Amino acid sequence: MTAFIDGLLNVSPLVAYIAVFCLVFAEDALFVGFVIPGETAAVLGGVVASRGEVQLVPMMALVVTAAITGDSVGYEVGKHLGQRIINSRPLARHQERLENAQDFLRRKGGSAVFLGRFTAFFRAVMPALAGTSRMPYGRFLAFNAAGGVAWGTGFVLLGFLAGNSYEAVAQAAGRDIAVVIAGLVVAGLVAWHFRTRRRRQRERQRSARREQG
Repeated sequence: MTAFIDGLLNVSPLVAYIAVFCLVFAEDALFVGFVIPGETAAVLGGVVASRGEVQLVPMMALVVTAAITGDSVGYEVGKHLGQRIINSRPLARHQERLENAQDFLRRKGGSAVFLGRFTAFFRAVMPALAGTSRMPYGRFLAFNAAGGVAWGTGFVLLGFLAGNSYEAVAQAAGRDIAVVIAGLVVAGLVAWHFRTRRRRQRERQRSARREQG
């Protein structure tokens, strides 16, 4: 992993963009998120930006795009191949984790797609499981896009702020930091939901008063 990190931090800007995109995309699209370090790649993309070798906003946009499109490809793979992949030999030793992911998806629906983005194994398998379960693509895309934006911008910005402390950040990215970012995002969504509901209630009350007047 050290050689991979050093290599990514010492390539040309164009190669850095391409490498980060491919790693993040393949993590979800190819069902191998527990092998390919997409999360680490996102953090390192931010580190490269902190060094001035690439631009921060384009790197964020690239990671978000790779995450969303990778998940969409993973969804289609699950939709068309389904149980054939789940029962394949490479995933045989992950059956218990796959069952946990399937149960999580059944219980939480779209929220599982969003929250699964912040756990490496779930991030790899959740799109395909959503496709296998025939979740409507529009619903999947909405939660997938929200998760991709939160995850992509969060981890790239994390790497940007970490700068040369990237090694400690990359090691922790899949654990405590992911939980913190997910918690902040969920808290923000809950706050937005309640603000929207209160606004709608006030609008209904004003409409009722106008009708009475």
